[in-house]
Amino acid sequence: MSGVQSTTGDVDVDLGQLFASLLRNWVRLVVVAVVVTALAFVFASMATRYYKAETRLLIETRESVFTRPDGNTETDRSNLDEEGVTSQVELVGSTDILKQVAKKLDLASRPEFDPAAKMSTLSRLLVLVGLKSDPNELPPEERVLKAFRENLNVYRVEKSRVIVIQFSSQDPKLAADVPNAIADVYMEFQRGAKLESNTEATDWLKPEIADLTKRVKDAESKVAAFRAESDLLVGQNNSVLSTQQLSELSSELSRVRANRSAAEANAQGVRQALKQGGSIDAMPEVLSSGLIQRLRERQVQLRNDIAELSTTLLPNHPRIKALNSQLADLNAQIRSQAEKVLTGLVNEASTASLREQQLVADLNTLKVESARASEQEVELRALEREAAAQRALLESYLTRYREATSRQDRNYLPVDARVFSRANVPSEPYFPKVVPIVGAAFVGSLLLMAIVTLLQELFSGRAMRPAAGSRVVPVAQVAMPARRAASLPDEALPQAWHSEEEPVEALAHHDLGEVPAYANDQAEPVAATAGHVGIGIESAAEKLITSGAARAIFVSPEGDEAAATAVLVAREVADVGLRVLLLDLTASGAASRPMLDGGRYPGITNLLAAEAQFTDVIRADHYSDCDVMPIGTADPARAMRAADRLPIIMQSLTTAYDLVVVECGPADADEIHRLVGDGTEVLVSFLEHDEQVADAAAGLRAGGYEDVILVTPIGHDLPTTPQPTRSAA
Repeated sequence: MSGVQSTTGDVDVDLGQLFASLLRNWVRLVVVAVVVTALAFVFASMATRYYKAETRLLIETRESVFTRPDGNTETDRSNLDEEGVTSQVELVGSTDILKQVAKKLDLASRPEFDPAAKMSTLSRLLVLVGLKSDPNELPPEERVLKAFRENLNVYRVEKSRVIVIQFSSQDPKLAADVPNAIADVYMEFQRGAKLESNTEATDWLKPEIADLTKRVKDAESKVAAFRAESDLLVGQNNSVLSTQQLSELSSELSRVRANRSAAEANAQGVRQALKQGGSIDAMPEVLSSGLIQRLRERQVQLRNDIAELSTTLLPNHPRIKALNSQLADLNAQIRSQAEKVLTGLVNEASTASLREQQLVADLNTLKVESARASEQEVELRALEREAAAQRALLESYLTRYREATSRQDRNYLPVDARVFSRANVPSEPYFPKVVPIVGAAFVGSLLLMAIVTLLQELFSGRAMRPAAGSRVVPVAQVAMPARRAASLPDEALPQAWHSEEEPVEALAHHDLGEVPAYANDQAEPVAATAGHVGIGIESAAEKLITSGAARAIFVSPEGDEAAATAVLVAREVADVGLRVLLLDLTASGAASRPMLDGGRYPGITNLLAAEAQFTDVIRADHYSDCDVMPIGTADPARAMRAADRLPIIMQSLTTAYDLVVVECGPADADEIHRLVGDGTEVLVSFLEHDEQVADAAAGLRAGGYEDVILVTPIGHDLPTTPQPTRSAA
C-alpha cells in the first residue's frame, strides 16, 4: 500500500500562545470592564435605597409557679418545643396580623405598597401586550398584602426559641415601625386568644357546675336513704355497726376462752398438789390468798419459837408440846384454805365456760347479721363511690372556675412571648451597596472577557500546535524479493539485528528500505526461513481485528528482546478504538516496563496471591489507549500456587475487554494451556528467524495449536519520542 501515514490529527494546546492572547487584547478587556463598572456605578447611584430593621421575640413561659393552674407544665412544654416555635413563626406572618398592621400604619396610602399607583410606561406596555399581569385586577387590600409580604421576612434563629421579624422599606422610619407593630399586634393577638379561651372556659364551666351540684346532691341523698333502709349504722373507724360488733365479740370470746383454759389449768394443778400431799407453797393461786399468807407467817413464827425453846427445853416439855399442837392446827388450816382456793378455781372455770357458750351463741347471731350487712354494704359502697366521684369533679370544676374568673376579673393573661429587642430606625441603607456592586462588576466583567478571549483563541486554532511526535512518514512500497529470505547472506540482513543495542532501540534505528517487508493489507510476509512465514505488526493487528479474536497469546522464544512485539500489536489494535489489555507474564516484566516507564506496580502476581483486586492491578499505558496488567510485586512462588485461578482471571478480562494480549516469554504448549479459551490466537514473536524460533513454532503446532502465527517487529516504524494518545489535546 502506498500513501502517507499521518499522525497530525493529534494536537496539543500551546498555553503560552493561549495566555499571550490576553496580553494582546488587554485594551479591549480593560475597556469593557471599565464600561461595565461605570454602568454598575450609575445603577447603584440611581437605584432606590432600601432600609432594613428587625425586631426579635423570645418564646418563653410567662407563668410562674405561683400563678400556674395546678402547677401544670405540660402545655408550656408544647409551646416551647421546636414545632411550637415554628408554629409561632407562621402565626407572626399570618394574614390576620398583617392586615391589622397594614390598617394600623395606613400602608395602603403609600405608593410603595400599591404597584398600580406607580406603574411606569414600560410596565404599562408589558401589561398591554400580555407579558405582565395587571395589578389593578387585584383588590387594593390584596395588592398591599402582596407588597407587604415581599418586604417582610420572619424566621426562627436555628436551635433557639428566638423569632426575628425583618422588614425593608424605602422609608427608614417605616422599616422600624412595621416590625415593632407586628410584634405588638402579635402580643395582643395572643392575649386576645387567651382571653377568648378563658371566657369560653368560664361559659362552659358555669352550667356544668350547676348540673354537677344537683347530681352530687342526688347521689348523697341516695347514699343516706339506702343506709337508713338497710339499717347499716356506721360505728367507729367508719365501719358498719354489725361488723364492728362482730369484731368486738370475737375478741371477747377469745379472751373468755383464754381465761377458762387458765382457770382449768390452775384448778388441775392445785388438785394434783392436794391429792399427792405435795407442797402447795409453789402454787401462785394459793400464794395469792391473803389468809394463807397470814397463816404461813404464823407457821413460821411458831417454828422459830419451837426452835428457840428446843435449846433449853426437852421435846416433852409442856411448852414445846403446846407449840407443836398450834403448829399442827396451822397446817390443817392452810390445807383447808387451799381446798377453798381449789373450789374457787373450779367455779371460775365453770363460769368462764358458761360465758364462752353465751358468746358463741351471740357470735353466730352476729355472723348472720354481718353477712346480710356485707351484701347491702356492697351496694352502699357503689353509691358512695358515685357520690365521691361527682363530688371530686364538682370540686375540680369549682377550682378551675374560680381561677378563670379571677384571671378574667383581674385581667391577668400573660402571653408566652416577650420582645427583647425592638427595631430602631436604620441610618444606612442595606441596598444598594455601591462599593461591593462596583467591585463585583469590575472583577466579573474582567473575568468574563478573559474567558471569551481564551475561547476565541482556542476556536481559531492559533493556540493549537502539533502534538509531540506528530509527523508524516512515507511508507515504502517494496517489491517481492526474487529469492527466499532464508538464502540471503548474513551481510544482507539489517546490521541493527547484530548490534549490541537493545532490540527495540535497534529496530527504532533500522532503515525500512533495507528490510524485505510488505506493508500492504494482504498481510504479506516480511521474513521467511525454512518454510516459516512471519508477518508484520500492522498485519498481525489487522488479523486479530478481522478474526474477532478475544485472546492473543504471544510466545517469545528469544526472550525479553522479542517482547516488544506484543506491546506494538496491542497499541496498534487500541489505536483502532478497541478496548485492549496487555497481560505481562514475563519474569522480568519486559512487556509492561516500557508501557509504565519502568515503575514497579501491583500486577498479576498480586492478583493471584489475593493481595489486590482488578482495579488495583490494571493501569493505563502512558503512550496509548491500551491498558496493561504488569507482572506485579508479590512473591512468584506464592502466586504460582494459585495458578489454577488463571482461567477465571482470563475469562473475566475477556468479558471486560475486546482483546486481551498475553506476553508469555519463552513458553511451550503445556505452559500456555491455562490461558487458552474461545477465540484464542497463538503468535510467536521473533527478531531473527532461526532454528530456535522454528522449533518453538513446531512445538506449539505439535501441542495442538495448528494456526500459529509468526510475527516480527522488523519493518515497523518505532517513534523516537513517546506517542501521544488521542485524548492528549
